[in-house]
Amino acid sequence: MIDAELRVPRWAEVTTFLLSLLGLGLSIYLTITHFATQLLVCSGTGFVDCAKVTTSAQSYFFHIPVAFLGLGTYAVMTAINSPWAWHAKARWLHVARFVLSMVSMCFVLWLVYAEFIIIKSICLYCTAVHVTTFSLLIVLTLVSPAQLGWTRPRASTPDVQTR
Repeated sequence: MIDAELRVPRWAEVTTFLLSLLGLGLSIYLTITHFATQLLVCSGTGFVDCAKVTTSAQSYFFHIPVAFLGLGTYAVMTAINSPWAWHAKARWLHVARFVLSMVSMCFVLWLVYAEFIIIKSICLYCTAVHVTTFSLLIVLTLVSPAQLGWTRPRASTPDVQTR
């Protein structure tokens, strides 16, 4: 049985697992299409141009395709957001979940900057991953600090009596 202080609401367990599965599916697709751009089903002209984004210089980070990084991240996120992982007693796992979501969101902010400022095009599938990552961060921000004991209990305010 999991310690009472590590429990989170059931909705958070389900939501994070489903978001992680969505991110994993999108990352698998983006990894496949990184090497087979002809399989990419997206606009190829104008501001929405998936091929332009996924084949740009910014689609690599230290010579590693960003799609691989997303795939690796979401494989880990799916594992640590699974119902089994949420019930683990290992505190480090719960800390890692929250930290990975924060690091992932920082990387997403860089990618959004790259799309809008450098590439001047967006990829709808990449945007879906970005929104998924942001959604995960929001859910985890709502439950992880309390789960990890990083919040102080609210002090009861004394009744103010008027004269």
